Amino acid sequence: MGRFIEGCDRRELLFLPPCVDDYVAEDSAVRIVDVFVDELDLATLGFADAAATGRPGYHPATLLKLYIYGYLNQVQSSRRLEREAGRNVELMWLTGKLAPDFKTIADFRREHGPAIQAACRRFVLLCRQLGLIAGGTVAVDGSRFRAVNARDRNFTPVTIRRRMEQVDASIQRYLGMLDTADRQEGEAATLRTTRLTDRLGELRRQMRELEAMEQAVATSPDRQISLTDPDARAMASAGTGTGLVGYNLQAAVDTNSHIVVAHEVLNLGHDRTSLANMSLQARAATGATALTVLADRGYFSGPEVFACEAAGITAICPKPLTSGAKADGRWGKQDFVYQPETDTYRCPAGETMTRRFSSLEHGMTLYGYATPACRYRCAVKANCTAGIERRIKRWEHEEVIEAMQARLDRMPGAMRVRRRTVEHVFGTIKDWMGRSHLKTRTLNNVATEMSLHVLAYNIKRAIALVGVPGLIEAMRR
Repeated sequence: MGRFIEGCDRRELLFLPPCVDDYVAEDSAVRIVDVFVDELDLATLGFADAAATGRPGYHPATLLKLYIYGYLNQVQSSRRLEREAGRNVELMWLTGKLAPDFKTIADFRREHGPAIQAACRRFVLLCRQLGLIAGGTVAVDGSRFRAVNARDRNFTPVTIRRRMEQVDASIQRYLGMLDTADRQEGEAATLRTTRLTDRLGELRRQMRELEAMEQAVATSPDRQISLTDPDARAMASAGTGTGLVGYNLQAAVDTNSHIVVAHEVLNLGHDRTSLANMSLQARAATGATALTVLADRGYFSGPEVFACEAAGITAICPKPLTSGAKADGRWGKQDFVYQPETDTYRCPAGETMTRRFSSLEHGMTLYGYATPACRYRCAVKANCTAGIERRIKRWEHEEVIEAMQARLDRMPGAMRVRRRTVEHVFGTIKDWMGRSHLKTRTLNNVATEMSLHVLAYNIKRAIALVGVPGLIEAMRR
């Protein structure tokens, strides 16, 4: 059939390389895994030492190398790692042809969670020593990852009420069908009546289970219960009907090298309470004395921004525009000008609004400003308020928010930098996962799984920046 490249005969005798090391390329990432783990002080990180009695177990270094190599090559399942250890030449080289069973591999990840997470932080320190982490600016964001828990196995007051309504509607429909079947005669009608009766019994059983679950949810701390993974929580997203049951991965990424300097797994469906925490972790990881943190409007929270300011961290986070008056076509708070020298506001009509009262809302002290002109002589009141007078509330530390907004105005491209820095990380990790759910359950185990993903991502970024030989040389110093 013409000229094609032909393979060798399977029964042909070949002169193989004298050692397994010849099968592994000098610039292969597996050599970095080998050197990195060998240079770690495993006992200090928290990995268990060998037992004094009983059958010897696998060295923690062997299993850690196996996992890091697996996550570098999109092989995260313990069963798939078991298969790869017996057929993958690079893994044979890495583990000395050892092939642990899947139960041993899975147990290692579950039992050494804190130590694996410490190894991930150790690689960030190595990147810092190499000068790959500038430490001046980081981008922070969060992304939802689907847990091993179907949406039908997650219960909240809203979902229980919706399911009870659906079951009740089905019961009413089957009762109507049963009445129709009772008016008919013959064997077919009898069978239909029996089938409908059985189905009604099943629906009533479901209703009783939902009523019991409703009571259990009402007594749970956060009014939510997940049956498969007890730590997983329902999380909404911007798209209608696109919510999921899972976890929230928080990540702080260096804007120059795109290395993840800090990360944390939460089971909260929002980011509002994470800005200060992630900023402090990022500063500790980078060692920077002056740090700028870029975050989207989902992180905005007055107390969080104030906490960053108090810690000497410069936060840049847009403030959400949630004014009800603006939505109704009237003037919003941003149309009122604060005058710090007199502690007053100037309204769009030119009137001066003075401080009238103070209140405590969600632990924040708010001051209220108003003017009597609203009641007597304002010709444009219809553009301002539908009530008796317009009131403006100001947080006692509002100047911190105003200073942050001024910084954002001077950096019009800040949010584009944030987006292209941190969102790429989440997209890459989700692609490595096959756009599937997490492999582990409970918050602690998921945190370990995500640390392995982050470690693999950072290793690939470091390879792209300095190459395999340069990274190996740096680790051996």
